[in-house]
Amino acid sequence: MNRVCEMTGADFPLFAFSHCRDVVAAVSKAGGFGVFGATRFSPEQLEEELAWIDAHVDGAPYGVDVLVPEVVDPRVRELADNKSRAAAIDPRYQQFTNEILGQYGIAPEDEMPILRERMGITPENGLALMEVAFRHPIRLIANALGIAPSAMIEEGKQRGVPVAALVGAKEHAIRQAKAGVDIIVAQGTEAGGHCGEVSTLVLIPEVVRALEEAGHEIPVLAAGGIMTGGQMAGMMAAGAQGAWTGSVWLATPEAETSEAFRDKMVAARSRDTVRSTSRTGKPARQLKTAWHDAWEAEDGPGALPMPLMGMISEPAFQRIEREAAAGNSEAKELVSYFVGQGVGLVEQVRSSRQVVQDFREEFIEAVTTLSQSFEQG
Repeated sequence: MNRVCEMTGADFPLFAFSHCRDVVAAVSKAGGFGVFGATRFSPEQLEEELAWIDAHVDGAPYGVDVLVPEVVDPRVRELADNKSRAAAIDPRYQQFTNEILGQYGIAPEDEMPILRERMGITPENGLALMEVAFRHPIRLIANALGIAPSAMIEEGKQRGVPVAALVGAKEHAIRQAKAGVDIIVAQGTEAGGHCGEVSTLVLIPEVVRALEEAGHEIPVLAAGGIMTGGQMAGMMAAGAQGAWTGSVWLATPEAETSEAFRDKMVAARSRDTVRSTSRTGKPARQLKTAWHDAWEAEDGPGALPMPLMGMISEPAFQRIEREAAAGNSEAKELVSYFVGQGVGLVEQVRSSRQVVQDFREEFIEAVTTLSQSFEQG
């Protein structure tokens, strides 16, 4: 037991971020700590998902992760709903999308699908999801893309729910600590999804040291590229109190990922990911395909700001997945998802429970080996 375990009720400080409720429940019941990624859901859908987790987690602790962006691009600041956001997107972006997909045997869609209201990464949507999360017996709430909002910090303190914040630089960690968050998740550039530019190996001791020097006694979780218990032990030796993981759970049968993507994970190397703005509008690491090459090319239209880019990309990737599942072998080449450089360590598909068990065993083995090496010395 360490401080972060005491704060959250986790038995083993392995935090598993997932958009899939089955993964969250399985990890928490196995002694880890499942964290449900809420961003891809509407408030109504999130209520259903969390009610399911409550009924299937057997009283084990779990948390929720939301995205409340601190900075909103001026180009979209005045757009209040998805209808107006869709209307603001130049038709050439849909045309460009159709051209990319058409090269892989996917029929064009003349009109861009409009996301249902209250979906998409915006401050107001994030706050609405936060309100839903606090109606459930969560033991942690986390925020990314900027300083955790004051409403989240205040509500968390009133309810006794620790607030975690993801950071990619030591100065961001200090800002979060001053704002009043309870746990810092220091995430290196190896991570899947939105990430910064500093390596996890450098970032963890840098953040831990900076917090200590500034007088902030806040536990740090290590994130970014952690796929084994040995890596987890290494990060805890560097000052972290646990590991925040994401990509490793994408290669489980419970995950929201398709069979086509899981097959690509097993085959992928760590160099097969790319940090690109072409899916959300902000730099996010994902499995690289021709989609990313096209959007990053000099003759491409360039990425739109968040949340407009997601309104283009998400329907497109849904089309890709449907075509791949229907047997379109060309479409499989475009199948992609948010995943970190740790994908190169994925050798097979394992159950979520087995992943937790493997982490435990590898962690104990690493600590024992290190201890014995000093005894022998």
